[in-house]
Amino acid sequence: MAEKQSTDQWFASAPLTDSGDSFPEWYQQLQASSWKQFCENSGPTRLDQNWRFADLKKARLSGLVTAPVVDPESSIKRALNNRPEAYAAHFVFVNNRLVHSESGSLPDGVVCLPINEALVKHPDLVQAYFLKEEGCLGGSKFRQIHAAATLSGVFVHVPRGVVCKDPILVNHFVGGEASTIFPHTLVVAEDNTSVSVMDTFQSIQENEGTFAFGNVDLHANNGAKLQYVAFQDMSDLSAKHVQMNSSKAGRDSAIKSAFVNLGAAWVRNESINHMSGTGADCQIYSANLASGIQEYDQRTLQVHEAQHTTSDLLFKNAIYDEARTIFSGLIQVLPGSHHTDSYQTCRNLLGSKTAEANAMPGLEIDADQVKCSHGSTSGQISDEEIFYLQARGITAEDARRIISLGFLNETVSRLDGDNLKEFLFSRVERKFASLA
Repeated sequence: MAEKQSTDQWFASAPLTDSGDSFPEWYQQLQASSWKQFCENSGPTRLDQNWRFADLKKARLSGLVTAPVVDPESSIKRALNNRPEAYAAHFVFVNNRLVHSESGSLPDGVVCLPINEALVKHPDLVQAYFLKEEGCLGGSKFRQIHAAATLSGVFVHVPRGVVCKDPILVNHFVGGEASTIFPHTLVVAEDNTSVSVMDTFQSIQENEGTFAFGNVDLHANNGAKLQYVAFQDMSDLSAKHVQMNSSKAGRDSAIKSAFVNLGAAWVRNESINHMSGTGADCQIYSANLASGIQEYDQRTLQVHEAQHTTSDLLFKNAIYDEARTIFSGLIQVLPGSHHTDSYQTCRNLLGSKTAEANAMPGLEIDADQVKCSHGSTSGQISDEEIFYLQARGITAEDARRIISLGFLNETVSRLDGDNLKEFLFSRVERKFASLA
């Protein structure tokens, strides 16, 4: 008999923190229909291939509550003291509420607003791009509760020809036992534009079982360049983080998206990437450091829908103690999408004998003259590498840390923006130091 989940275990009613009377009618209808679908959805089961190898006990949620109002001062201070030096705008959300915002070097004409404010001020523009992904990699129940809830996060619209040099930064903090937030990022890059956005997810306290149900919509129109980074460093002990990304790249556009996971007890990342126009390119990266009993579950889909499109996926996991990772990825080349060039690689560095890595890469090709490959590797740091560094006066412990840092930072180095990469490098190094 298939496993079922009771909706009452999650929320007794739709997690709303405001009346929503000012929201457009289409959005209120979406919230209502999404709540109805959520109530009818029994949730993940062992028969679902999209949950293969996953520990479904960790996906069972109960007694969740909308995050309460808390004093935001300490979180604001943390956000301001730990950010890249240059930024175009900076938003800080604490328990789903905006508590700080500022502009650095945001170009004229760029719309950069909290998502709920954008729904009121630009309802038609938001509707054209909001939650348009019809596919699913197993997380339909998470997507439905996200669509039914009051959201935090930002809407970014870059008009034709505008280049946003510095990244837009968004911090999400969550605190309180069973407290739940719903971050949403919607980025629309019009023709021949450039923009970069980074979301950061953190816990207020280290010992609270908090939850984040995130969703990201990325749209790059003709000739646009769009970069998105999700940096997650929540509590290792009991926090849970779900994030579902959707990317759509138009003609001759390029999208880079990345997950960097250092914290949370359980993480579920889903990423669907569409190369919809001729010459479109999507690059999907992930750098993950898992320790203790953490589980990182990542599912991806690269869909080539036009000729002469390209994509490249590189996921790297450094796994320690009894932690485990799961990767399932599929490259899909649709009929008529000739001259596709696509790659998919998952590499796992096992730091202990009890660490576990599961990988399921795949190809589905229905076109001619394509170049596609996929692969996965798992292994430990070799004794030869340790000996080589020891011969140069480096201790064995430091040698392992250096090799592991280099292993993960290869992924981060492929992103754009020196300040942003330096920020991520430093946070990864800090996490390794805490493990030592």
